[in-house]
Amino acid sequence: MADIKEIVRQQREYFTKEETHSISFRLSALKKLKGSIERHEEDINKALKKDLNKAPFESYASEIGLIYSELKDVIKNLHRWSRKKRVRTPLVHFYSTSYQVSEPYGIVLIMSPWNYPFQLTIAPLIGAIAGGNCAVIKPSAYSPATSAAIAEIIRDCFDEQYIAVIEGGRDANQELLGECFDYIFFTGSVRVGKLVMEAASKNLTPVTLELGGKSPCIVSNDADIDLAAKRIIWGKTLNSGQTCVCPDYLLVHKDVKEELMTAMIKYLRIFYGDQPCTNDEFPRIVNKKHFNRLKSLLSDAHIVTGGDINEETLQISPTIIDRVTWEDLVMQEEIFGPILPVLEFESIEKVITMINNHPKPLALYLFTRSKGIEKRIVNGISFGGGCINDTLVHLATSYMPFGGVGSSGMGGYHGKWSFDTFTHKKSILKKSNLLDINIRYAPYKDKLKLLKKMF
Repeated sequence: MADIKEIVRQQREYFTKEETHSISFRLSALKKLKGSIERHEEDINKALKKDLNKAPFESYASEIGLIYSELKDVIKNLHRWSRKKRVRTPLVHFYSTSYQVSEPYGIVLIMSPWNYPFQLTIAPLIGAIAGGNCAVIKPSAYSPATSAAIAEIIRDCFDEQYIAVIEGGRDANQELLGECFDYIFFTGSVRVGKLVMEAASKNLTPVTLELGGKSPCIVSNDADIDLAAKRIIWGKTLNSGQTCVCPDYLLVHKDVKEELMTAMIKYLRIFYGDQPCTNDEFPRIVNKKHFNRLKSLLSDAHIVTGGDINEETLQISPTIIDRVTWEDLVMQEEIFGPILPVLEFESIEKVITMINNHPKPLALYLFTRSKGIEKRIVNGISFGGGCINDTLVHLATSYMPFGGVGSSGMGGYHGKWSFDTFTHKKSILKKSNLLDINIRYAPYKDKLKLLKKMF
């Protein structure tokens, strides 16, 4: 394991030289990163195939392509985002000007998960670089091939005193969290997120937590059922359901439930055939531990379709479960796999009550043609983000922030929001020396009436 304490010391020493503050330096670093990714693109594909059995198309669509898009947006706009921003000054501060400056935090720690191990490591790194920081990256030990590829990409373009990659498991995580960083960006489970926040609190280190939870998918009786089924199955089976924002469970109006189930089964067969566990394009479960956890959720379930498993390849076929209640084991935690429980409802108001009785989800999906239902759901339920008449794609943009709320996380990133996340907004008021109004100085005597007019 690398000498973490020494790496942090070197980065802090390097940061004090202020080289990373220069916008030209940051742009150069982002372009170097892009070039290194391009040179290692095939290595990334091979690593994702080894870790998760991702097909090259899925790897590019959900990981590599999103990074190229993010880099393009940040490189194009960084000069504009980093400019000094003039703001209004209250009359009480006459004669003054006010402005904000975005400054880097310093040394940031980025801890990433295994499910999208490339994208969820490099996307926050882009923000850290754009913000002018040094960074220590800790990829997941559960995706070792991709972690090794990331380490090679970073070594290919950056010195360790600027950007460093720490590989390893729990011991490395604990040692890193024992260091004093200026910002921590964590993506992972709620349980580990609490430990990260606890460790950060000891040094009053600000954090962004990108967590998860049980993200509902609601299908109203006025929805385009066939299209809804197609998009739900795509969102649920991408990366074999190992997506923090995938539809965790389905709430469908009782009048269209059977029609939707039939359509979903149809698209499962179109996408992956009758035996998904033998389909080389269908991703596997990351390891035996998670495979066994998912298997246990199927033990007493009423399976409508799927339920096949391949112990050798760690694949579980996409599985739809019916006759589900909130007391069932499958509804007690985030599933994070290709299992879709189905619950039915009769009214949107009951749906809102059901969801609001549980922790705030990271994502929510609604299929409806009704603007009234759309407004009621969006305004009546708190969630991180989501889609109307689609799944997942709200996070694949640099023009909106992605993040959770409540137990599903705090903070957001992508595009300008990544730059904002990794910079402190320093507020400056510049007072003129040409004029000094005595009203604020003692003795106050009868100045109060005049002061009230100035506010």
